[in-house]
Amino acid sequence: MLKSKNSGFTLLEMIVVLVIIGLLMGLVGPRVFKQADKAKVQTAETQVVMLKGALQTMRLDINRFPSKEEGLALLIDNVSNDSNWDGPYLDGELPLDPWDRPYQYSNEKTKSQPFALYSFGADGKLGGEDYDTDIGYVPTKD
Repeated sequence: MLKSKNSGFTLLEMIVVLVIIGLLMGLVGPRVFKQADKAKVQTAETQVVMLKGALQTMRLDINRFPSKEEGLALLIDNVSNDSNWDGPYLDGELPLDPWDRPYQYSNEKTKSQPFALYSFGADGKLGGEDYDTDIGYVPTKD
């Protein structure tokens, strides 16, 4: 009878495989995370356009944009008790930005819109560069 030798991986082979996996993750990982950040920015841009459309539709009904106090909540609920309000103007709830923060709204004019509607971006603060930049219609500083 032949005795079978127990086959398996040696400790050295396991270490080599782990080093190779680590090197691959070091090369591929940053690219994957960069794409995730890029996707969040694109999502915020799309949501701002969607909210802008809902605001413009509501304006056709009530002949004004929401006040700063009413905010984007007026898209979901007739908080002003306006008789011409014909909403809700969004399906479901008000979306949060991709970083789980509410979108900023005010009835201040921007360069291109009669209101300000934006996300603070990844850093959660006004201003910034790259993925930290504000996304949407940011109020102008005079």
